[in-house]
Amino acid sequence: MNNGTASVNTAGQMGLEDAESTTEKVLKDIQVMLNAENIYTNDVQQQMLASHVKAMVYRSITGEPLPEVEKELFDEISAESMKMAEQVVDLFGNLPIEEAYLLSVHFEVAKDNNS
Repeated sequence: MNNGTASVNTAGQMGLEDAESTTEKVLKDIQVMLNAENIYTNDVQQQMLASHVKAMVYRSITGEPLPEVEKELFDEISAESMKMAEQVVDLFGNLPIEEAYLLSVHFEVAKDNNS
């Protein structure tokens, strides 16, 4: 992200004891990004996003892989939502692109709140 956020870059630098603070940091970064795009989450969406980000942080620390993800399931996700998700995943430096596919769904759903 080019909005002044620092990379999480967890590869070999962070332990499970850092997971909560890292999750909070990433969620704040996401909120800034969404606000800049005038995208707002409701309480349920925010809770689901927080749960997903927490799981991403843990996978980044532990190296636990995601189950196989079929890219075709995400064909209807907008390029904007995918780009935002890729920016978040890039903060970590060690997560697969499939994380962005899953994360993009949160952003795409939140965009419907503006309608």
